[in-house]
Amino acid sequence: MFSARALRVLRPCPGQSAQCLRQQRLEVLRKHPISSLMRQQRHQSTNKPPSAFKALWRAHPFSVTAALICITIGGSALLYTNYYYHNYIIGAFHKFPEPVAKQMRKALYYTNISLEPKNAVKYYREALRVADEIGMDPFSDEIIGVKIQLAALMEKCQQYQKAIDILEIVKADNLKWIEALGDKPGNEGKRTRVLAMTTRVSVKLGDLYANEYVLEKEKAEECLVWAVETVLKEQQRRDTEGIKPGEGDWISAEEQGGALEALAYNYEEKNQHYLAAPLFLRAITYSQPTNCHTAVLMNNLSISLAQQVPPSTPGQPPASRAEFVSNARAWAKKAVEVAAKIAPPERNEECDVGCAVATHNLGEFAEMDGNIAEARKLFTEAKSLAKAIGFTDGVINSENALKRIGKS
Repeated sequence: MFSARALRVLRPCPGQSAQCLRQQRLEVLRKHPISSLMRQQRHQSTNKPPSAFKALWRAHPFSVTAALICITIGGSALLYTNYYYHNYIIGAFHKFPEPVAKQMRKALYYTNISLEPKNAVKYYREALRVADEIGMDPFSDEIIGVKIQLAALMEKCQQYQKAIDILEIVKADNLKWIEALGDKPGNEGKRTRVLAMTTRVSVKLGDLYANEYVLEKEKAEECLVWAVETVLKEQQRRDTEGIKPGEGDWISAEEQGGALEALAYNYEEKNQHYLAAPLFLRAITYSQPTNCHTAVLMNNLSISLAQQVPPSTPGQPPASRAEFVSNARAWAKKAVEVAAKIAPPERNEECDVGCAVATHNLGEFAEMDGNIAEARKLFTEAKSLAKAIGFTDGVINSENALKRIGKS
């Protein structure tokens, strides 16, 4: 700080200072007119020194580029994390009360992000306990969905029997509710939801029972037969009696076809092709003609027809082998035609694989008829199609077929 004495020394005389300032201004104006000063100012403003960013860029171009990339990636990750949190962590459980949703988020974390089955089971059970305490409907889609998710976790951990046990309990409880309260006035819509969910559970049970680590084929068939019969009976009732007020929509045609297809595969694995073929045929009627899966179903029907050995029916002559092969060839050709007409974006890998398999099967049918030249042509074509799409099994099968007919 300046001392008081110094301040007095530095304080100018008021009169002299004002006069000196006026003289300085006049002298400046005489030496530098206003127009000259303005031109100088404009000149200086148009020659600003480069910004700090430009200087840094010129000095370290690679480092600055890397930094910008990192910032961009970091910002994108932050935005995606925010989107994921609100749409999948928060949004996925918006139908649950918050106390239940809180436990479900933990269970989902230990299921899908950091797989810890013990903790996941703990929080699924806690979610169900809290839901029961606050009075959530045990037959709502949300609570049944929690139980199905728990079964899916058991399957993921290869605990197939535990997954089966959970789904069997869900199915039994649902059927008890339908029997006791499904026909009560006001429960029409709920009955539809619970019955539809039960058919899906039964189809999944059929898949689990047929698993190579379980191999309970009879139970698998029982579950699939129940699902198909229930789907068809409910659809027939609606078609005959009409939809009752409040019942809502039944399961989609695609799902109905899926149940039929699952049972058809079950029969096919048992070499009961005479039972599989009608189911594949019915499933085709539920599938869209512009869908690649339709071509797959047609090809599966073709295979079942070609391998049929149906039991004899009293009073009716059995169909000849030639008739079955002829029908099989017709469906294989239809599969190729359907697959060929489907263009992107509807066209997918199913179309390509289905086309290659159907072409190979046409070669098999030609071989059955003794037309070796036609069979060779079709096997070669099938091999080329399979090779073009990277279908290794198709390439191997066609090569084996070509070797087989080459020896004959």
